[in-house]
Parts: sequence; structure tokens; C-alpha cells
Amino acid sequence: MKKLKLERGLVQVYTGDGKGKTSAALGLAIRALGRGLRVYIIQFIKGGFDYGELQSIKDLSNLKLAAFGRGKFITEEPPLEEDIELARKAFAFAEEVVASGRYDIVVLDEVNVALHLKLLETRDLIELFKGKPKHVELVLTGRYAPPEIIEAADLVTEMKEIKHPFSKGMPPRKGIEY
Repeated sequence: MKKLKLERGLVQVYTGDGKGKTSAALGLAIRALGRGLRVYIIQFIKGGFDYGELQSIKDLSNLKLAAFGRGKFITEEPPLEEDIELARKAFAFAEEVVASGRYDIVVLDEVNVALHLKLLETRDLIELFKGKPKHVELVLTGRYAPPEIIEAADLVTEMKEIKHPFSKGMPPRKGIEY
């Protein structure tokens, strides 16, 4: 397969209260792999849990994934120091991956939630946008994208929940929600 190179990488944001933000980013990743692009997915908050995407990507040579987190919803106010430290490690790792230019697409999964919980600073993420290599496409997922991120991004999609079985008490289903 001929290696495709993006002429210009954009910043994409998938946000909102509806299901499908990470799924949309993973769909983009699969499409990119089909064209020979290299993808790195960095998961904020999600580490420490057996998500289905972790199983499916093991044999995809052009896709890497690193997860940082306790694998639990962060409900403490303020967040635990461990959560802050894990988010900072994830961001430092993301900075290295982006700066290396070795990956065509870098997905920062649930980074908007990390910003919302004040685990990271919005201005630092915007600096990452400004300093990224020209060909690198950044994809940010998670609810609560701050206005500054929306303004700085090139493409923003908001997922809106209309109806979800969670509201009727149905628990998350393996293979569908995780």
C-alpha cells in the first residue's frame, strides 16, 4: 500500500452529550489506516479498564494506543491528585507523539473531559495545536469542549443525545458501550 501523506493536518473536535464521540474518532482512525496513514490514540481518563477497542487494535501495525487513567469515572471534587498526575502524563506523552511527526493522526480521546475537570489547562492544549507539525491531524473527543477549543479547531461536531437506554436503567453493554 502506498503511504499517503497529509498536506495539511487539521484540528477536529467531537463533543456533546450524545454517544459516539470516541466511536467517530475510531472510525476516522480505521479509514486512515486503510489509506496507509499512521495513527496514535491517547486516551485520557480511560486507562485501567478492558475497553473493546483495546482488543480490536492489537494486530493493527499502523495504530498505537496508550491509555492513562484509573478506569473509573472521576466523581471527586476536587479530583484526586492521582487523576491530575495521570492526565499530565498523558498530555506530556501526547506532546511527544505530536512533536515527533511520526504519526499522521493523533487522537486525544476524552481530553475535553480532562479539561472540564481541570486536570489540564486549555491554553496548553491550544499551544499544542499551534506547535504541531503541519501534516499532523489532531482529533479531540469528549463532552464539555471549552469555547476556546471550539474556536481554535478547524472542524467541530456535536453529538446530541435524543434518547438512550441508560436513562431507563440499562447498564453499559460489552461490545457496544465499552
